[in-house]
Amino acid sequence: MSVLAERRMARQVSVGGVRIGGGAPVSVQSMTNTRTEDAPATLAQIARMADAGCDIVRVAVPGREAAAALREIVAGSPIPVVADVHFDHRLALAAAEAGAHGLRINPGNIGGLGRAREVADAARARGIPIRIGVNAGSLERDILEREGRPTAAGMVESAMRHAEILESAGFRDIVLSLKASDVLMTVEANRLVAARCDHPLHLGVTEAGTVATGAVRSAVGIGLLLAEGIGDTIRVSLAGPPEEEVRAGRAILSSLGLRRRGVTVIACPTCGRTTLDVQRIAERVEAETASLHADLVVAVMGCAVNGPGEAREADVGIAGGGETVVLFRKGERVAVIEGTLALERLLSEVREMAGRATAGPGPRGNTEGGR
Repeated sequence: MSVLAERRMARQVSVGGVRIGGGAPVSVQSMTNTRTEDAPATLAQIARMADAGCDIVRVAVPGREAAAALREIVAGSPIPVVADVHFDHRLALAAAEAGAHGLRINPGNIGGLGRAREVADAARARGIPIRIGVNAGSLERDILEREGRPTAAGMVESAMRHAEILESAGFRDIVLSLKASDVLMTVEANRLVAARCDHPLHLGVTEAGTVATGAVRSAVGIGLLLAEGIGDTIRVSLAGPPEEEVRAGRAILSSLGLRRRGVTVIACPTCGRTTLDVQRIAERVEAETASLHADLVVAVMGCAVNGPGEAREADVGIAGGGETVVLFRKGERVAVIEGTLALERLLSEVREMAGRATAGPGPRGNTEGGR
């Protein structure tokens, strides 16, 4: 029996064929940090992000040159592209015309109700959704004056205001995101808005921090909400390469059993009993198998206490230390090998298993299934 709450059933939208809400698998997003007008550099980064497991990519469209490059980017991208636009509704219209698979705007700062309606009409004509992003750091002045500071309730009020602008124009293909750098405020805001509407929710902790600390803070906030059945798509916001955001997002979903894609490396934390260089081997295995999409669990265990049991439960693993280690495959002990050869033998086994892997449920669940 799952320990996760039943998924909140949001209305479904589609971003270039990637479904969000309505029981679809939780998708992973990230955002390029290249200059969008440099289409070749942007496409190269998108390719790396897609290879890491990104489902949807967002690109900034701050001006006309970026908007002009968008057509080439959309045409060459292996994954759907969302245009991020602020203040100038003409850029949103240009992005829709260029073939963007979605728009990220705040209708309240796009230049008035009439211009918001123009954007809604353009999105409707092309069958693309609009994501409304509310950030605790940029709430409307009247909300801040009344609340005295950014609050979860204020974020919800802002989100519903923006949504109502689009809804008054007859547009309903809306995704909401409510983010703060405060993890608990983010969690509370999303709980509140989930009870107020049926729009799909994009989860994230904004300005989370560096790759190390930001991934932890994001995992806490996003993980809490997903465990409660809240959330339909996620972005881990890190001060680092976008590929790292994607890997962190995938790890969050995998840890909750929501989606699996690629090799998962588990390793013991090491202790005084450990003689195997667990850290070096685990890091090498993770790096060498990052591009493999087979659903495999690989164990690197450094002692004879818990190691054999954990390695036996993995698809493939090693346990032991010193001069020899035991190699396990699918629960069976298959070889005793020299410790100096452990890394290369383990990598060889993983590559062989990945090559044989077929589509469909792996040993620990459906690779791309939702809850």
